[in-house]
Amino acid sequence: MQSGSGQQLVTAEQNKRSPKGLWQVREGTNAQFCEAGTPIKCGEIIRLMHLETGSNLHTHGIRSPISSQHEVTGFGQQGEGDSGDDWKVVCDAGGSYFSGGDEYWVRDKIVQFKSVATNRLLGASSTVKFTEQNCGRGCPILNQESPR
Repeated sequence: MQSGSGQQLVTAEQNKRSPKGLWQVREGTNAQFCEAGTPIKCGEIIRLMHLETGSNLHTHGIRSPISSQHEVTGFGQQGEGDSGDDWKVVCDAGGSYFSGGDEYWVRDKIVQFKSVATNRLLGASSTVKFTEQNCGRGCPILNQESPR
């Protein structure tokens, strides 16, 4: 199944041990090189590169055929892409899930990613999944969630 833009599909799955869910944090557009292990500041612009495919997590104004929200795709190669690959690290969005006051992205604390291109937060919902009805029989991404 193709995305609305024809770019590489990105899905969310709950299997935390799957190598398909590994992403490398990289510097955003026109930022200085980000060395592995460098702390990431809250509010910093980053890119997330999928380790298996080398594609960047990308969004734009094209509607997802599954969620009707902005689609999230894989785009570019080995960290190269465009401004649709840039995400702002949001450490304090209010509410009880956020501790607030952190200067850096802290392991095991909840953060969100906001698209620089669309100003929308990255998310996924268990109510928006790939099924046999929308993906076909033998779908390789059956029951995986469509990010939005």
